[in-house]
Amino acid sequence: MDTLASPSETQKTCLSAKQSSRTIGLVPTMGYLHEGHLALVRRARAENDLVVVSIFVNPTQFGPAEDLERYPRDLVRDLALLTEENVDVVFTPDVSGMYPEQPATFVEVPGVSEVLCGASRPGHFRGVASVVTKLFNIVQPDRSYFGQKDYQQTIVIRKMVRDLNIPVQIIICPTVRESDGLAMSSRNSLLGPHDRVKASQLILALKKGEAALLNGERDPLRVAGAIRGLLAETREIFVDYIEVVDAEDLKKKSGISDKDRVLLALAVRIGGVRLIDNLVVNVSS
Repeated sequence: MDTLASPSETQKTCLSAKQSSRTIGLVPTMGYLHEGHLALVRRARAENDLVVVSIFVNPTQFGPAEDLERYPRDLVRDLALLTEENVDVVFTPDVSGMYPEQPATFVEVPGVSEVLCGASRPGHFRGVASVVTKLFNIVQPDRSYFGQKDYQQTIVIRKMVRDLNIPVQIIICPTVRESDGLAMSSRNSLLGPHDRVKASQLILALKKGEAALLNGERDPLRVAGAIRGLLAETREIFVDYIEVVDAEDLKKKSGISDKDRVLLALAVRIGGVRLIDNLVVNVSS
């Protein structure tokens, strides 16, 4: 396994692979890897000749009051995990390598970036779209792999790829969960024991909203209310948002039809840690 910090060296390695007609799969991460990341790596390994995993905690997607410095990091552990998964290249740039000068050029995807997490984290998805574009330019992958847990991110990146004609296939893989249903996230490691127990309520709340939909409820406010009601039973879960939106374009639903595909999405803070989760519901089912 090659571990490369230089964007130019990584680009050179990947271009050489493409010139040899080898397919490239990219898994972008911010490190502190868990089973959710590794599921993406395994899918990439099964579908490509060369697997590249990037590890970069991107400062441009963090706001000034967010947890950039607190975000968990353990590169030695990450490299050991990726060695076991037969990854070919790990790209580990530092901030000066990715941003040698104060960046003046950004990629923005309006319409799907300002809602949900974008409403409370202004500029977040500009940072995401910009760094993913840089990674695509460096690695030039045939396929890139993302998890459904970050659902809004997948919508932003898919639209960006379509709008800019970037020749990469975006593969979305199912959310990987802990045994109690909590969506795997690097931030879970920041939860204390009591807060970790509280976090298990997120999937139960989403499933209550799903049950309401499948039992015939068609008022999005009532569906969101069912989710909020269950969360309210646990003290010190602070809700950022609970939304019922169209799963394709993230627009709010004024009403729900039997043919709709709906995203139930939430963001909360527990013990100062921001957690997100979602469920996609095919209402007709």
